[in-house]
Amino acid sequence: MAEQDDVLHLIDDTGTAPEASTARKWKVAVIDDDQAVHEGTRFALSDYSLNGQGLEILSAYSAAEGRDLMRAHPDVAAVLLDVIMETDAAGLDLVEYIRNEIKNETVRIILRTGQPGQAPERRVIVQYDINDYKAKTELTADKLFTSLTAALRSYQQLERMVQTRRGLEIIIDAASTLYDFKSMQRLAEGVLTQIASLLNVDCAGILVLRDGGVVSDDFSVLAGSGCYSRFTGVAGSKSLDPDLRSMVEAAFRRRKHEFVDHRTVLYVRTGSGREVVVLLQAERQLSETDRSLVEIFGSRLSIAFDNVILYQQLHEANTQLEDRVAQRTRALMQANRRLSAQWLRLQRANGFKNEILGTVAHDLKNPLGVILGRTEMLTELIAAGSSRESVTAQVEHIRDATKRLTLMVDHLISDAMADAFDITIRREPVDIAALVSEVADANQPLAVNKQQTITVSAPPNFVTMCDTDRMREAIDNLVSNAIKYSPIGGKIAVLVNHEKNNTVIRIADQGAGLSPEDLSRLFGRFQRLSAKPTAGESSTGLGLSIVKRIIDMHGGEVTAESAGPGQGSTFTIKLPATDE
Repeated sequence: MAEQDDVLHLIDDTGTAPEASTARKWKVAVIDDDQAVHEGTRFALSDYSLNGQGLEILSAYSAAEGRDLMRAHPDVAAVLLDVIMETDAAGLDLVEYIRNEIKNETVRIILRTGQPGQAPERRVIVQYDINDYKAKTELTADKLFTSLTAALRSYQQLERMVQTRRGLEIIIDAASTLYDFKSMQRLAEGVLTQIASLLNVDCAGILVLRDGGVVSDDFSVLAGSGCYSRFTGVAGSKSLDPDLRSMVEAAFRRRKHEFVDHRTVLYVRTGSGREVVVLLQAERQLSETDRSLVEIFGSRLSIAFDNVILYQQLHEANTQLEDRVAQRTRALMQANRRLSAQWLRLQRANGFKNEILGTVAHDLKNPLGVILGRTEMLTELIAAGSSRESVTAQVEHIRDATKRLTLMVDHLISDAMADAFDITIRREPVDIAALVSEVADANQPLAVNKQQTITVSAPPNFVTMCDTDRMREAIDNLVSNAIKYSPIGGKIAVLVNHEKNNTVIRIADQGAGLSPEDLSRLFGRFQRLSAKPTAGESSTGLGLSIVKRIIDMHGGEVTAESAGPGQGSTFTIKLPATDE
C-alpha cells in the first residue's frame, strides 16, 4: 500500500481561481459520483501544462450525465471514469457507449475504482477499450500526472493520425475533382474550397496566377474567398491593397512556401512555366500536420493547373480547326452552288437550243415549201412561154413568202435574245398614251391588209415610270397578236386608264378567243394555242412569254380573259404608276 502522504487527499480549494486563458487547453472529463474526487482532481492538476497547454476539466456526476457530456464535447482528450456509480457497471457501460454508439475512438479512458475486486483488472482490460485502470487508493498525484500525460500524448498522436488520414482522403478526393475542372477560374475556386476543407477552418484566401513573366505586376487574381472575394478577376497588382500586393510579390520572389502565424503562403510552379501563389488567412495557427497536408496538396496543384492549360489549348486548337473546317465547308458549298447554277443554266441553254431548233425547223418549213413550189411553177411558166402577168404573180408569191420568212427569223433572233434574260430595265418617265398610239400606228399597215380597224383610247400626258423600249416591245407583241388572230374586218381596241396606283393597258380583239386550256398555258415558252392565225401568219410561241418577262421585271402583271372560243380575248397590263 502506498504511503499515507502519497495518497490523493480531497482538499477544499478555497483559493482564488486563476484568470482564464485564451490559449487552447486539453479537455479532460472527470465522471464520478463523489464530489470530493472532482475537487481533489482539480486541485492536483491545477498547475498542469503539456506542450504549453493547460487543462479544461469538465465534470459529470453520473453515467447519464457522462453520456450528455461526451455528446456535447466530442473533442475531450481524456476521461477519468469511475466504475461504480448508479450501478456496479455504470462506468463500463459508459465505455461501451463512448466507443460503440458515438464512435469516439480517440478519447483516452482511464478507469478509476474504489473497489477493484468488483471489476477485475484483467477482464476489464481485455473486454473493454480502455487505456488505463487504476484503483483510487493507488492514484497518487504523481501517478495521476503520469497517467494523464501518457493519455494526452497518446490522444495527440491519434488526433494527428486521424487528421492526416482525413486530410489525405480530402486530397485524394480533391485530385479527381480538381482535374475535372476545365477553366482556370473554376479550378482556382476549387483549390480555395478544398484547402479550407482540408484544414477544417474558415479562412480567407486569394489565388494569383502569373504567366511565367518577370514583371511583378504581370499577374491576375483567379479567385478569392472571404474578405478577398472582391479581388476576383483583377488583372495586375495595382488593383490590390498595398499590403496584400507586397505579400504576393514577395511570394513570387521567394518561390517557396511560407507559414507565418495565421498566414499561409503556397508557391507552385507549373510544368508550363506559369506561377501560382495561394495566400490564406486562417483563424488559427496551423499545426505541423496541417502544414504537411497543405504542402502535399500544393505539390499536386501543378498537375491540375497544367491539365487546365492543356485543355484550354486543346479547346482553342479544336475551335480554330472547326472554324477552318466550317470556312472550307462554306467555300465548298458556295462552289457547289455556283457549279449547280451553272449546270442548270447550261441545261436550260441546251434545252432552249433544242426547242429553238425544233421551232425553226417547224416554222420555216412552210415558207420554204411555198418558195420552192412557186419557183417550180415559175420555171414551168417561163418554159411554156406564159404571159408576163402570170410570171409576175408567181414572183410576188415568192417575194411574200420570203418576207414572211425574214420576219420569222427576225422574231426568232429577238425572242432568243430576250429568253437569255439579257433584258435590263431603265426606268424613266414615259407618256404611255403617246407610246400606245405610236405602236398602233406602226401596226396599222398589217391591220389595213386584213381590213381591220384599230382604235386607241388614252388620256393625254399619261406619264408612267418604265422602260420605253421594253414597253414598246411588250405592247407591240400584244397588238400584233390581236391583228394576227382577229378575223378579216375585225375590230381591235386599245384602252389606257388609271386604276388606284396602277397604269392599266387593255388590248381587246374579236378573234377566235381562248379555251380554258389555252388560258392555263398562255404565257409559257413555245406554247401553241388552239386558235390559229386568220391569214396564215406564222407564230413562234415565244411572244407572250417575252411580254410576261418584261412586265414582271417592271413589277407589274399581265393577264388574259376570254369568254370562250369565238368570243374574242382581252389582254391587260398593270404597271405601278410610280417608281417605288
